[in-house]
Amino acid sequence: MGARDPATPDPSSGRTGRLMTVGVLAVLVAVGLLAALGYVFMIDVKPKGIARPVLGEAARGEMEPLAARFMRHVEVLAGEIGERNLFRPHGLEAAAEYIRGVWRARGFSVREEPFEVGRQRAVNLIVELPGSGRPEEVVLVGAHYDSLIGTVGANDNATGVALLLEMPALLQRTAPARTLRFTAFAVEEPPFFKTERMGSRVHARGARERGEAIVAMISLETLGYYAEAPGSQRYPFPFGAFYPDRGNFLAVVGNLASRPLLVEFLRHFTEATDFPVEGAALFPWIPGVDWSDHWSFWREGYPALMVTDTAPYRYPHYHSPLDLPDKVVPGEFARAAHGIIGAVARLASPGAER
Repeated sequence: MGARDPATPDPSSGRTGRLMTVGVLAVLVAVGLLAALGYVFMIDVKPKGIARPVLGEAARGEMEPLAARFMRHVEVLAGEIGERNLFRPHGLEAAAEYIRGVWRARGFSVREEPFEVGRQRAVNLIVELPGSGRPEEVVLVGAHYDSLIGTVGANDNATGVALLLEMPALLQRTAPARTLRFTAFAVEEPPFFKTERMGSRVHARGARERGEAIVAMISLETLGYYAEAPGSQRYPFPFGAFYPDRGNFLAVVGNLASRPLLVEFLRHFTEATDFPVEGAALFPWIPGVDWSDHWSFWREGYPALMVTDTAPYRYPHYHSPLDLPDKVVPGEFARAAHGIIGAVARLASPGAER
C-alpha cells in the first residue's frame, strides 16, 4: 500500500472531529438532564435544630424513654407474635388485638373497618383526635401491621406500627385544629400489594366515597435502620448523583401532585429536630416511590407521602427472615420519629405557634 500525500486531507480526521463534537454534546445534554432532574425532584432542606420541641420536657421524661417504648412494640409484634398475614391468620389477629389493647389502655376509642379478602376477614383499626377548629379537614397517619409471608417484619413494618401506637397520646395534648386520624392497615404485603384488596385501598376508597377532605396522608413505612458506613445507601438510577451514600437519614417521598405537602412536611420536620432528612417529589413509576399505603391515597387523588429509611435501598434484611428486632437501631429510630411527630403536629394545626 502506498503512503498518503501529506497535502491530501485525511477523511478520518473529519469523522473523528465530528464524533468528538457529538460526544461532548451528549455529555453536556446528560449533565443538563441530571441537573434538571435534581431541580425538579429534589427539595433542599436545612436542619434548623430543635427550636420549638413539640412533645415538651414532660412528655420526654414520662414513663420509659421513647426509644424503649418503640422497641417494646417491635419486640411484641415481631418477636412474641411473629409472622402476621392472611396466611398466618392467628398472627394477624393477635397483632390487631395488641394494637387495640394499647390504644384502649390509653383511653382511646378504637373504630374497626372490617373487610374481606376472599373468604377471610381482615380489619383496619382507627383512632381519631377530633379537630378543634377545622374538624372537617383530616390529617391521616397510617402504617400496615401485616408482615410478608415467611418473615416476622421487625423493621417492615413493626417500626411503623410502633410509632403509630405512640402518636395519639403524644399529640392529644397539642389540641389539633384539624382532625388527626391514626389508622393501622391490614393486608399491605404481597400478594395483595397494589390490588383493590389492600386495607389502605379499602380505607382510601371509602373516604373518597364519603367525600372526606383528607388534606394529608402520611405513610409510616420501614423506619428503623440507619447506617454511617460509606456506600450503605443506594438509589434507583440516576438519583445516586444527588443524594448521600450514607444511610443515616430519613427519606420523605411524594408524587408530583403532593409536592406542596412534601415541602411543608420537610419544613416542619426540620423545625422539630436536627435529624438528617432528604425529600423528593417523583414519578410513581420510579422503583420504590409507590411501595406502600400512600399509593392507595394517590389513586383517590389525595396528597400523600411515605416516610421511610428507604427499605431495600439501605436495609440488607428487607423482606427476609432476618428482619428481626435486633436489626433496628433504637436511638436513631426515636430521633427520626420525633421529627415525624413534630411535622404531623404542625400539619394538624397550620399556622399555630407552639
